[in-house]
Amino acid sequence: MTADDLVELEAIKQLKARYFRLLDTKQWDAWGELFTDDVLFEDTSGPGDRMEGRAAIVAQLRTLLDPATTTHHGHMPEIELTGPTTATGVWAMFDYVHLPQLDPPITFEGWGHYHEEYVKAADGRWRIARLRLSRLRIDPKG
Repeated sequence: MTADDLVELEAIKQLKARYFRLLDTKQWDAWGELFTDDVLFEDTSGPGDRMEGRAAIVAQLRTLLDPATTTHHGHMPEIELTGPTTATGVWAMFDYVHLPQLDPPITFEGWGHYHEEYVKAADGRWRIARLRLSRLRIDPKG
């Protein structure tokens, strides 16, 4: 592994850190900039949730999560540079989600993994091109 590789790996880690922070603080425009235009988002812990395209994903999650309280944590990244402008990653994750707008309100904690593909854009910044969230455990909270 070269020093340049380490710089690229750190840039991807920073990308994912921004993903969690911007999502939880509801900075939707900045959060959307972390993705490619044609990003694919899958959540395998729900009933086959699959969203395509940056604008659609931001709009759908904004609608669901604007009234919510969330905290997302990513840990122990396994990132592999697969080419000069491509990479893959797996992140262990924990999230807390409180959706007070639902009837009845839903609150849960989840544990699992993010499986991701990254692309380095022409502007030199890494972006998420594909994201699959698989929760291994979900604990409903009263």
